[in-house]
Amino acid sequence: MGKKAVHFGAGNIGRGFVACFLHNSGYEVVFADVVDSLIDKINATPSYKVIEVGVEGTTEQTITNYRAINSKTHEEDLIEELRTADIATCSVGPNILKFIAPVLAKAIDRRSEDANPLHVIACENAIGATDTLAQHIKDPTNTDPARLETHHLRARYANSAIDRIVPAQDPNAGLDVKLEKFFEWVVDRTPFEDLFTVNTGHATAAYGYNRRKRTVYDALQDKDIMAEHGIDEQQQTAYVEKIIKRIANPHLEDAVERLAEKGQSIKYLLDAVEMCFRFQNVEEDEESKELAKIMSESKPEDIVAKVCGVQTSEKIYPQLVEVSSNKRRPGPKI
Repeated sequence: MGKKAVHFGAGNIGRGFVACFLHNSGYEVVFADVVDSLIDKINATPSYKVIEVGVEGTTEQTITNYRAINSKTHEEDLIEELRTADIATCSVGPNILKFIAPVLAKAIDRRSEDANPLHVIACENAIGATDTLAQHIKDPTNTDPARLETHHLRARYANSAIDRIVPAQDPNAGLDVKLEKFFEWVVDRTPFEDLFTVNTGHATAAYGYNRRKRTVYDALQDKDIMAEHGIDEQQQTAYVEKIIKRIANPHLEDAVERLAEKGQSIKYLLDAVEMCFRFQNVEEDEESKELAKIMSESKPEDIVAKVCGVQTSEKIYPQLVEVSSNKRRPGPKI
């Protein structure tokens, strides 16, 4: 009998990243979703393409050996799939974890303690998402407290972090998914350790200029920065080069407004905007002097219009106005 994985969430990340990875690792993939039209399309389509685009070219992979189940209307079928699966993953959004926990709890409770435990990994944009899912599964409303003593024999949990750009898709693409060639999927064996990966650029900018550092190299020589984040200089340099190459990819056509339009948190983007607004009156930098003049003479609404070019109708507009209003002081002279 072959390896089987059940994945909650048959969207672009689910089909284009997680399922692709599982398929290439030899798993049959069973999608669990609640959208009837998507489930029907998956079951009616024997294969789909994952299109990876990068500055060095485009490649395609064909994904097969999958099927889909409606987790809302066919719960018993899904429980049986989970009972006999090797791995369960999800990409449904952090707020939906509590809704998929009950069916996972029922399936885990029915698993044999003589079999290998179900490996549960939440592939969400949140720190400790698998821990959160495990808490929901082990909640007394979902799992009998008397069964928790042997729960570890039936299920194991590992936190993870995924990093891959999946831009807005062609509406006529069907099940095919286009995404960047680069990816990282880090599975953490020690669930309570934090992962520090994606926001390195933000931390460097914030600590660098505001600590009177002229260059990234100078910032990395600061013992306080190195001690707080434990970043090796060569590793950081390689990371910066990698990120620049990724975001320069002309094939992705990914708009930064997409996060705001979807109502997702853009805290770190706004923090980056704050650092840009504070880059004022820097010696031998005429644009920074022009920015200082704009920031001192203009209303927040005018600052957003002049500097950012964002219209009042865009969802990100009020957040930018707030940042420009509250963060108008310049950084230190260097």
